[in-house]
Amino acid sequence: MTAPSDFLAALAAIVGEAHVLRDAQTLAPYCTDWRGRYHGAALAAVLPASTQEVAAIVRASAAHRVPIVPQGGNTSLCGASVPAEDAPRAIVLNTARMNRILAVDAENNTLTAQAGCTLAAAQQAAREAGRLFALSLASEGSCQIGGNLSTNAGGIQVLRYGNARELTLGLEVVLADGQIWDGLRALRKDNTGYDLKQLFIGAEGTLGIITAAVLKLHPLPTARAVGWLALESPSAALALLHFLRGHLPNASAPLNSSDKARWNWSPATSPAPARRLRPQRTPGRSIWNWPTRGKAKNSLTASPPPAPTPWRAV
Repeated sequence: MTAPSDFLAALAAIVGEAHVLRDAQTLAPYCTDWRGRYHGAALAAVLPASTQEVAAIVRASAAHRVPIVPQGGNTSLCGASVPAEDAPRAIVLNTARMNRILAVDAENNTLTAQAGCTLAAAQQAAREAGRLFALSLASEGSCQIGGNLSTNAGGIQVLRYGNARELTLGLEVVLADGQIWDGLRALRKDNTGYDLKQLFIGAEGTLGIITAAVLKLHPLPTARAVGWLALESPSAALALLHFLRGHLPNASAPLNSSDKARWNWSPATSPAPARRLRPQRTPGRSIWNWPTRGKAKNSLTASPPPAPTPWRAV
C-alpha cells in the first residue's frame, strides 16, 4: 500500500496545496455533522474546483486504495456526510469551490449549476430570470445542489413540485473509476434508452459523485396567499388537500395537523391581486402557546371546541 505522503502529494498536485486541508482545527468542521452529534476522522479534506479535478482525485484515490466521503454543505442531520470515526485513512471530497451557475435558460425553464452551488444561490439565479426553482428547505443558505440531489431532497413544496428527482433534467457525474458521465441534457422528453441519472439521484454518492446538474424551473408566481390551518386529524388534512387540489390546482402548502385546535378560515377580497385568508379566532383560546424545551406540546393548544367541521370553504 502506498504511503499517505505520496497520496497527499498527488492530491496537492491536482487541486493545489491550499485546498488539501490537514490541520486538525481546519479539518474539524468537515468531520463533524451540523448538530455536533457525529464526529469522524479523515486523512484530509480536499476541495476541487472542477469536474476534471474531481475525476483526477477519484482516480488517485482508487490507485492508492483510499476511501472517499463526498460532501456538500454538510447540513445532514443523520451523520451521512461525515467520515466514520474508525476510518482515518479516508478523505472528504467537499464540493464547496464548485459553486458556479453555469447557465440559465428562461425560455426552456432550465438552470445548470455546479454541484457546490448553494440552493439559495440557485433560487436567486432563477428569480432574477423571472423563474422559480421550487426546491426549498430550512438549510437552503448552506446546503448544496449536489447534496440535494444525492439525497433526493423534498422540502416544503414537495406536494406541488415533487422531490429533487422531479426537478432534475440532467446530471454530470464522476464514476468510481474516475470516468466522467456527461448527462447534462435539458430535454423534457428523452426516451433514448436508460435514464441513468435516476441511479445517482438519492444514491448519496455511493455510485458516483454528482458534479453538475440541469434543473427544472417553473414560472415565478406573481401573487401569493398564505394560510395556516390547524386540523383535527390526518384524515382531515387529506380531505383538505384533495379539496384544494380540485379547486385550486396551483395551490401549494405544507399541511400540519393538530388534534387540539381548529380554525375556520374565510377568504376576503383585498386590494392586492392575491386573495387573503384571515383566521377566525375562537374566543378564549390561546393561539401562541409554542412548545417548550423538554415538553411535548402541540404548537396550538386549547380545549377542543364543540365539533365544528375541521375546515370551512367559502
